[in-house]
Amino acid sequence: MIYLDNAATTQPFGGAMAQAGEFVQKCYFNPSAQYGGEASAALKEARASILEKIADPAQFELIFTSGGTEADNHALLACGRRNVVISAGEHAAVYEAGVHLKNAGVELRFAPVGQDGGVREEALLSLVDERTSLVSVVHVNNETGAVNDIFGLARRVKEKNPRCAFHSDGVQAFGKLPVRLNGDIDLYSVSAHKIGGLRGTGALIKRKGFPLQPLLHGGGQEGGLRSGTENLFGIMDFAFAAAEKFKNAEADLARMRELRERLWQLLDQDLYVRLSPADGSPYILTVSARGLRGEILQRLCAERGVIVGTGSACSSKKPHSRVLEACGYKGDVLDGVLRMSFSPATNEEEIVLAAQALNAAAAALKARIG
Repeated sequence: MIYLDNAATTQPFGGAMAQAGEFVQKCYFNPSAQYGGEASAALKEARASILEKIADPAQFELIFTSGGTEADNHALLACGRRNVVISAGEHAAVYEAGVHLKNAGVELRFAPVGQDGGVREEALLSLVDERTSLVSVVHVNNETGAVNDIFGLARRVKEKNPRCAFHSDGVQAFGKLPVRLNGDIDLYSVSAHKIGGLRGTGALIKRKGFPLQPLLHGGGQEGGLRSGTENLFGIMDFAFAAAEKFKNAEADLARMRELRERLWQLLDQDLYVRLSPADGSPYILTVSARGLRGEILQRLCAERGVIVGTGSACSSKKPHSRVLEACGYKGDVLDGVLRMSFSPATNEEEIVLAAQALNAAAAALKARIG
């Protein structure tokens, strides 16, 4: 099987799982218990290890969560007041949290996106006023791979309204693109299972001194911001997986770019049109077999041993992608969307075989429908 749906989830690193499993078999204590000193120390070390890969620990702190969705929800629901600005290209975790705020009486403002899925910066800034409490812009669009300049945007938002919080969903950027948070970013969401960790663990990175209210109340874990006994196995696995992923991140980035472009060159461009921008994340290539059905192509590819996506896994039950509709695409393009996404385990031989399967599937379906 050739697996090209890594934007949905990645295969867990076996070494990271083994290390985490070995640790918790010996140290299974509750980190918050009086006798849990060793577990508490390991938790602290894992937190520091993950945080230092993306931010200065003197400026930022890290709150462990159950994943990117919880981290996104925490940012929006804790900071959403008066009016909130998000891009029309946000992941469902941000979009639906924004809709929840709207239903509770908060004014929700959508900044448009371009055809590549990147936010239109001037349009977004025009929506920010003195009453805006939060702006949330995804770092890497999970459906097209477009990369937003969150650092430039955050700076300009703060210039317009210094009291406005700035959050970014960094789930598709963490461990894949070079990222170093600065003081204009207040909140940033990451997830373990997009980089070889396990599902069920993520984090919200918070600028120190930024006022944030908890969503979960109880024992006061995570500095009082996320109560509940910590998932020590998932957290340790996250730390070990991050260490593995970041070890070769720069070389991986260059290789993913080569593989993405190689796949695009091998696809029959009489059958497929490209939706992902050339300057987007090298980990994602989204195309459309115009006039064909993406879910049928997905099944035909699977029969040929190739697993691809049809867009965001969190929106797979909807007939068309909300994000790609916001990009301006119409029915025939939206129908035929396929997303291929890569990991360091992907190799060139798999890319060649995948292209053959994709071309054969589209040709067969086109011949079938006439």
